[in-house]
Amino acid sequence: MIAFVFPGQGSQKPGMGKDLAETFPIASQIFDRVSRTVGTDMKALCWETDDDTLRQTQNAQLALYTSGLAAYHALTSQLSDSKLDNVAAVAGHSVGEYAALAAAGVMTVEQGAKLVQLRGQVMAKSGEEWPGTMAAVLGLDRAALEEVCTSVDGVVVVANDNCPGQLVISGEVEAVKLTGEAASAKGAKRVLPLNVSGAFHSPLMEKPAEGMRLALQGGEFYNSPVKVYSNVTSEPVADPKLWPTLLEEQLRNPVRWSESIQHMLRDGINKYIECGGGEVLSGLVRRIDKSATTLKVGDSASLAETLATLNA
Repeated sequence: MIAFVFPGQGSQKPGMGKDLAETFPIASQIFDRVSRTVGTDMKALCWETDDDTLRQTQNAQLALYTSGLAAYHALTSQLSDSKLDNVAAVAGHSVGEYAALAAAGVMTVEQGAKLVQLRGQVMAKSGEEWPGTMAAVLGLDRAALEEVCTSVDGVVVVANDNCPGQLVISGEVEAVKLTGEAASAKGAKRVLPLNVSGAFHSPLMEKPAEGMRLALQGGEFYNSPVKVYSNVTSEPVADPKLWPTLLEEQLRNPVRWSESIQHMLRDGINKYIECGGGEVLSGLVRRIDKSATTLKVGDSASLAETLATLNA
């Protein structure tokens, strides 16, 4: 069985989605639909801006949402009904969860675009008003790292459980720095500061979560024929009415990616297709489940390779 997975911030790069949009009309239409909805030319943003501009939270999140959905629709437009029947699940990492929900039909492309635009704006504003940061911690297990976090003064938490041996901490700048030093002393192989504008998936995201609440509660969420695994619970969500609360909670709670993949494996998923360019999530999946097949769709060449594998 197949799952589509959608990456989060850090996977964006200039030119993302350009080849697919120029090759597949349905991919170009996704860019156009999002552009009309958010009032930004997404083709120009994704294809013509530099790294620094695209790295800005409010830009990166919209770019990832748009290019991820463009890749998804480009591939699925080429799959037979029998192959589409094998698609059992979707999941996204952080902002990628919005693309997963739109791909599954839990929300419309337009509603997802509006929510992602607002999410990027409130998170960028929060980073300016309540400075925070994040750091990857390699080679330390979660229990040990959580113990380190609780021993440090200030706000710092484990924000992402990406895969065995790769965790991310998030919080106040000084607290993250001290936690990184303590983690190294406790046996972490490396601590890598991340180039982000705030303390995502931590208690410092309380204001952005509040800023999203009304928009989420006023949205429409639908049942889907495929399972959508939540970042917050790491389990599929059966009742679409739960998504407004889960998406709000996602901002200030850890992304439980490792557990999500483990639960997909439990539920019979053995192929993962990463949509939108890059293979960050593919690498994480392989570390979580060495038996998994990982594929990607970022341009027409990778789409053709994935299509050939699925049709073999």
